[in-house]
Amino acid sequence: MANIQVVADPVQFEEVLKSVTTGACLRVTGRLVASQGEGQGVEVQASEIEVYGTADPETYPLQKKGHSLEFLREIAHLRPRTNTFGAVLRIRHAMAFAIHNYFNDRGFYYLHTPLITASDCEGAGAMFQVTTLDLNNVPHVEDGPQKGAIDYTQDFFGRSTALTVSGQLEGELGAMSLGRIYTFGPTFRAENSNTPRHLSEFWMIEPEMAFYELNDNMDLAEDFLKYLIGYALEHCREDLEFMDKMWDEGLIERLDFVLANDFQRLDYTEGVEILKASGKKFEFPCEWGNDLQSEHERYLVEEHFKRPVILVNYPKEIKSFYMKQNDDGRTVRAMDVLFPKIGEIIGGSEREADYTKLVARMDELGMNKEEMWWYLDTRRFGTAPHSGFGLGFERLLMFVTGMANVRDVIPFPRTPKNADF
Repeated sequence: MANIQVVADPVQFEEVLKSVTTGACLRVTGRLVASQGEGQGVEVQASEIEVYGTADPETYPLQKKGHSLEFLREIAHLRPRTNTFGAVLRIRHAMAFAIHNYFNDRGFYYLHTPLITASDCEGAGAMFQVTTLDLNNVPHVEDGPQKGAIDYTQDFFGRSTALTVSGQLEGELGAMSLGRIYTFGPTFRAENSNTPRHLSEFWMIEPEMAFYELNDNMDLAEDFLKYLIGYALEHCREDLEFMDKMWDEGLIERLDFVLANDFQRLDYTEGVEILKASGKKFEFPCEWGNDLQSEHERYLVEEHFKRPVILVNYPKEIKSFYMKQNDDGRTVRAMDVLFPKIGEIIGGSEREADYTKLVARMDELGMNKEEMWWYLDTRRFGTAPHSGFGLGFERLLMFVTGMANVRDVIPFPRTPKNADF
């Protein structure tokens, strides 16, 4: 983050200094000496200056300080040169390193799950299709009940495939062998969403653990998040202080707040009752059976409990098919970790290990069980209680850096109508 001052004799370097403009790349040889001026302890007295690359001041877009983040998104190929994005990318690196460090030190195995898949983990259907078919001459089925449909038997994989939305289902397979695994890789959602919280390509960390029940899952999630935030405070202090000063006053105080407080564990039903009794006017109504909005989550964290919250036991109708059903028949052993400022940062659950219940739930949702035979096999053969969760890497980085838009914590954001660079 710090600069160093180079002192050069204007007579000796008259010609070369004409090419030294904002954005130029230099090689300087000289003596490191105590500085005579204010603002720095040492400076370089130049004996040689070579200009490796010039930058035309008439066209170089980073001529001044104070560019808006919106402008910098338009020049994503140059924005890493700014102090802000230098800090963000250093923090991003540190968090990625810390994630691997955390799991390795605790006996987890890093599992590479496929990016190309035939299954939709979340059941949302918003997936990017992968195909080698000629889009100008797409083959169609000529006979039978599927007549007129696209003939995917002629495609590369012989069936319809897409980019993955999650590595969880394959991660469960790994956990049934290795015990505890984690995935950390890119995932893709083809949602036409332009909010500050959504990307079309983003990174996910998804641990999956055999013999973990819901309480074990919550313990791991809390410990994991506190480790990452503590790592950032220890290893990225200078960058965090810059982000606190320039973009999000109170950032470091908020990070310290998470470390200092035990997470409040709260049943979804009780959470809804608290929200309804709050007297606060929310933009979205809060009723049992509805998914909570960010404003509801932040109220619980920031105003009611004044600490991070883990909300558990959600209505099964608003959660995915693979979550373990509670005995009440209405709820599942889901958990969401809620943080100040951003709301949900982790979503997870204990997984349904009962073959009969899992099949019944898939039937309720009209899912194709034949396509999921491999997943059901883990319940047919030597099943075990197991749990896991997903942490969106960019969502974590928004919290750690204080950036308000997810597009500003990834080097090259992919969003609707934007796949430049």
